Amino acid sequence: MRSRIYRLAGLLTGALIAGLSTASAHAQTLAVATRPVADEKAVFATVESVSVVPARSRIGGTIVQLGVREGDRVMRGQAIAAVGDEKLVLQMKSLDAQIEALQAQANQAKIDFDRTEGLVERGTLPRVKLDEQRTALNVAENGLRAKTAERAVINEQLNQGQVLAPADGRVLKRLITVGSVVLAGDPIVTVAQQNFKLRLRVPERHARFLKAGDKVRIDGAELVGEGSKWGVVDLVYPQIEEGRVIADATVEGLGEYFVGDRLRVWIAGGVRSAFVVPASYLTTHFGIDYVRIRKGEGTIDVPVQRGREMPTPALPDGLEVLSGIGDGDQLVRP
Repeated sequence: MRSRIYRLAGLLTGALIAGLSTASAHAQTLAVATRPVADEKAVFATVESVSVVPARSRIGGTIVQLGVREGDRVMRGQAIAAVGDEKLVLQMKSLDAQIEALQAQANQAKIDFDRTEGLVERGTLPRVKLDEQRTALNVAENGLRAKTAERAVINEQLNQGQVLAPADGRVLKRLITVGSVVLAGDPIVTVAQQNFKLRLRVPERHARFLKAGDKVRIDGAELVGEGSKWGVVDLVYPQIEEGRVIADATVEGLGEYFVGDRLRVWIAGGVRSAFVVPASYLTTHFGIDYVRIRKGEGTIDVPVQRGREMPTPALPDGLEVLSGIGDGDQLVRP
């Protein structure tokens, strides 16, 4: 009697486990269907700046200070070098002396005007003397203002000795050293603007499939410690150079790369039909790949031929299956 109870309990437990397995299988199934996929082709691209602009000297003179080197990041308006001109310093000293002399003349003219004004009011001197003193005071004050303005011009020229960064970005090349003599307009350093782009060079046989708005993919193997990155083609240049079409693509996070770094990029070279399934549905035993297909109430393992990885934004672990499955098959996650 007891053995029959144990046997009945075992059968119920087995049925329960089988039912749970069947429900799990139904919950983890995936219907196989062909889908149009981009026929990706690998091309090489280089990381390039949108534009490379020079930081130029605004005055001529000698470089007395240089605060950046290759690879440094700079902000727009940041002082990166200083140009000194001894002639301007000497002119400034000369103007300071002339301003002091004119200030003394203006002070004396003011004193003479006040004295003459008092004597004219008492009737000691004729009013014509007051007019002469007023004219002399105006001449002295105007001469002082003119020299002060001239000094401000020289001071501004000295201030323009600061070489400023023309844009946010990275210093690519330093063209001079401290002590170099430069003229007005000479480049001091070249700055690559901060927003980098991928410059693709696509063979012309694939270029007819390429258009603005297409997505491009950078392999995770090209990015140290990162997964695949996706970008968008911004511009396809209409001119073919050496059998290749040039195109620019925007990819987030290219600011940390070297300018000129070469990367392998996958582009769409047409559309074809393929079976793409998550890689987690495949298992490998003794070097052979299998998928589990539901047949009736059970499942069977079927050998398949693995294709290349085809990740997409919606399916990051997508994998192409070349043979072994067909439309309508129900795959079960192992």
